[in-house]
Amino acid sequence: MPLNILVMSFAGRNFKYLRKLRGWTQEEFAIKLNIKRSLVGAYEEERAEPRLDIIENVCQLFKLGLEDVFLKDLSIQGGDYLSRRRQMKLGSSNSAQIQFVPVKAAAGYLAGYNDPEFVDELNTFTLPMLSGGNYRAFEIIGDSMLPTPSGSVIVGERIEGFNDIKNNHTYIVVSNSEGIVYKRLQKNGRSKAQLTLVSDNPNYPPYTVNTNYVAEIWQAQMVLSRPTEKPVWDVNQLANVVNALQQQVSHLKTNG
Repeated sequence: MPLNILVMSFAGRNFKYLRKLRGWTQEEFAIKLNIKRSLVGAYEEERAEPRLDIIENVCQLFKLGLEDVFLKDLSIQGGDYLSRRRQMKLGSSNSAQIQFVPVKAAAGYLAGYNDPEFVDELNTFTLPMLSGGNYRAFEIIGDSMLPTPSGSVIVGERIEGFNDIKNNHTYIVVSNSEGIVYKRLQKNGRSKAQLTLVSDNPNYPPYTVNTNYVAEIWQAQMVLSRPTEKPVWDVNQLANVVNALQQQVSHLKTNG
């Protein structure tokens, strides 16, 4: 087999494999490579051979060498590839490696949270004060948890069972029905099949979720936010907050 055919075959196959590892569409992949989506399709279907500069961009994006993309079928040698990536991420640090789920990756996370390959390809960071646990970080958007501002990153530690949930503590809840949300949790004493989710912003009423739809729960350990995003409250807002909190307390006592 001529070398150029071999190179084209592995390059296109690896493009598709690597793109799917990250959960990207062809359009998203094309934007990252600064090329047209149709070119990504042509490469993946092996109708065209990617230029060297494009392959170099892919190598830089996935921390690979040219020989990996040219000469190796990563879809077959995926275990070796993922093992090397884990070693690169872990390095010599004793701190916990925290996978980060930004808002733009939330939809992909809901589909791939249980896929080790997808999770391994999430960007990671470390915090020296956290070690020895299973941590994940989620970006939150919206004002339902004010004064925690929109755009904050919640670092959570995985809990394995509903018995570990502590009433009125904050958690990231991943569910098929609600997506990824950051709320305070209340266990329903009358029914273990439901959880009550409470917002810190009293303008949002509490609601319940069926535990059968809950995939993961992460207990909040740290909140990372920009200091310039501190919300501003006026006197009328504070009065409304107090009134709404009183109503929520009455509601929880009645239904607790």
